[in-house]
Amino acid sequence: MKDDKQEFLFDKINYKILLIGIGVITLGFILMAGGGSDDPKVYSDAIFNFRRIRLAPTTVLIGFGITIYAILKNPKK
Repeated sequence: MKDDKQEFLFDKINYKILLIGIGVITLGFILMAGGGSDDPKVYSDAIFNFRRIRLAPTTVLIGFGITIYAILKNPKK
């Protein structure tokens, strides 16, 4: 009988880094939410504040960078 041990594609640390990256991406999209008006006829300038224009997209890009790092990181054997 063969010893067929199933191996995972990544190590445990890769999955941890990947989950952190997904969390950072989610945080970025949460930061982008809101800023609209309840009345569609009323213009709201809140959509163009620093949080939605600079901080949230930067957070999402950092999250994508973290997930790419988690995928490309070589497990040390």
